[in-house]
Amino acid sequence: MPRIRRRTLAARALLVSCALPATPSFAQQAIQLDTVVVDGGTGGPAAGTGVGGGLTTDGYVGTAATVGTKTDTELRKVPQSISVVSRQALEDRGVQTLKEALNYTSGVRVGAFGFDPRFDAFYIRGFDVTYNGVYRDGLRELTGNFSIFKTEPYGLDGLSVLKGPSSAVYGSGSPGGLVDLLSKRPTDTPFREVQMQVGSYNRLQAAFDASGPLAGNENVLYRITGLARNADTDLASAPDDRAFIAPALTLRSEDRDTQLTILGEYSDFKTGGNASYVNENGQITGIESGDPAYGDFDQRQGRIGYAFEHRFNDSFTFRQNLRYAHIDADVKYTQIDALLRDEGLATRSAWRIVDKLDSFAVDNQGEARFETGPVEHLVLGGVEYNHVKVNDRIGFGPAPSLDLASLNYGQQLIEGPSDYYADATTRQSQTGIYLQDQAQWNRVVLTAGGRYDWVDTDVTDFISSDASSKDDDSAFSGRVGLTYLFDNGISPYVSYSTSFAPTVGRSLDGTAFKPTRGKQEEIGVKYAPTDLNLTLNAALFRIRQTNVLASDPVNPGFQIQRGEVESRGFEIEATTSLADGLNLTASYTYLDLTLLAGDNEGNTPSGIPAHQVALWADYTVGDGPLVGLGVGGGVRVIGKSYGDDTNSFENGSRAFVDAKLSYDFGGRFPQLEGAFAQINATNLLDEQDPTCASAYCYLDEGRKVIGTLRYRF
Repeated sequence: MPRIRRRTLAARALLVSCALPATPSFAQQAIQLDTVVVDGGTGGPAAGTGVGGGLTTDGYVGTAATVGTKTDTELRKVPQSISVVSRQALEDRGVQTLKEALNYTSGVRVGAFGFDPRFDAFYIRGFDVTYNGVYRDGLRELTGNFSIFKTEPYGLDGLSVLKGPSSAVYGSGSPGGLVDLLSKRPTDTPFREVQMQVGSYNRLQAAFDASGPLAGNENVLYRITGLARNADTDLASAPDDRAFIAPALTLRSEDRDTQLTILGEYSDFKTGGNASYVNENGQITGIESGDPAYGDFDQRQGRIGYAFEHRFNDSFTFRQNLRYAHIDADVKYTQIDALLRDEGLATRSAWRIVDKLDSFAVDNQGEARFETGPVEHLVLGGVEYNHVKVNDRIGFGPAPSLDLASLNYGQQLIEGPSDYYADATTRQSQTGIYLQDQAQWNRVVLTAGGRYDWVDTDVTDFISSDASSKDDDSAFSGRVGLTYLFDNGISPYVSYSTSFAPTVGRSLDGTAFKPTRGKQEEIGVKYAPTDLNLTLNAALFRIRQTNVLASDPVNPGFQIQRGEVESRGFEIEATTSLADGLNLTASYTYLDLTLLAGDNEGNTPSGIPAHQVALWADYTVGDGPLVGLGVGGGVRVIGKSYGDDTNSFENGSRAFVDAKLSYDFGGRFPQLEGAFAQINATNLLDEQDPTCASAYCYLDEGRKVIGTLRYRF
């Protein structure tokens, strides 16, 4: 068989990325079936402080976490930039999606593809982390093409953002960093709440959360969290419906040296399969490409796993995190292929993508604390295994034309495709061993670690056997960092870290692609005074990613491995929660992103601004006649960015304003203790200018107002 026919599923499915411009390209998706890890957080008592977990917060301020090291470490000792979004911050801002949770975090870009309710797509330090940088309870959420886990923020106790390459302990992943989500966990103190929400786009939602000792046994704790929502969105073809239930159970010994927390979730989501508007002559139109008659994106997902810990003594602890997860994603959508203005019609096609994903992940860790003379050591060693199996089927067929005069959406029968032109199963396994030492001598902390990974990828194409492939990759990753701890809370640091991510497929001559590599140099300073609930982090960094796939200039439709991207920048972020009721988070990001080799060499990748500024402040009156009244507001400024990778035009800068008004009835009326009302508005000024990426343009989500009534008891 001629070698020219040996295209992998990833190469052939580039056609799909043209059909759905708002979706990250399938070529990017297919290379991201690899692995990573990190840990999450707990909120304050009002949010239900969970047992275990990997994040300690006080109001908005994160003080310690396992993110970055997999050990419970003060954030000021970790030689990389880390941001925290606490449970209280999620509630104050009325966060509804993972993207909204990250809106005020330095170094993170959300909204590059406008309003898209299908995926929580975002970038860290200029690199996409949607497919290989999201973690849940210390284990990576493994993904497929459209089978990407959706996050319900009501089920979270907080999240952490680790910036920069992190393969030294987490395995393969993006050089931009990763986000770890912490599920709500059982609490020692009984906790119950019920909640109702109404708002824009016919939104109606009910939720509940209950936790505490089970049957009065302090060593058997439970938690169950649930939510149901029916809502529309800006897009007529994209609802925002969901049902979510998450049970959790903690079992522990009398001496608390042994603990097992079982975590589960089942969710059913419905949104739209196409989130784009038609573009014409390089400009966005007001014509939706999708159609509610054939446009549902139905996803059912479930996970079950546990976090186990046994402390043998003050020196040695063993931990094991394990999870099995499953996703069924059924995506139906229409797309407008051409506008025939003279005939008053838009020709269309109907598509269907069906993904089924099964994944398994387990991380075994041994932690030892000891001293060698004046040096204190915290040594972590581990073995991690991940496996994911994804079956992906894609089909398309004709659809009746749209009448441009009447815009008869939903009024015609659209049957969808009768067969699939692509049908393939990808299996990927990764095994990694790692070792890390956090050595402290007086005020100096040296963090050094390394990891070796083996990744096996097997793609079986059921349409064309020539497109099947097997690839084996292995890589060593490392990190070394040095931190100095001043008595006044200032902690300067310097670090060097690396990452890798395997790629699937081969070049025209049959050569297997090498893993992409990332390396970062970072220098920064952290400030966390002991007498003030405040953190301030500033960092200068440079990341370079090599072996990036680029289009083959000689053989169109194929790829070669010659791309290189450099990201240089500066970030500063401050967070505080003061005793007088004031909470504040502020951030600024400067990013210089350049394509050093490959397609559009010397240009800046589209959709990523050079400047971002965000400020959120919230104040609650603590006494007097207005006690319990809360007022909050924020502004997010997104600077100019290029609309295409050739840098031929720019997206203008824009500012989004958010606001909050709340009232705690129990402050003034003791008989109403636990009753609370809140109104949140996002994009209050209804900023909806087009934003373009990869020469395709989108609209941001318009103004959204949500009212919440909550009762805790």
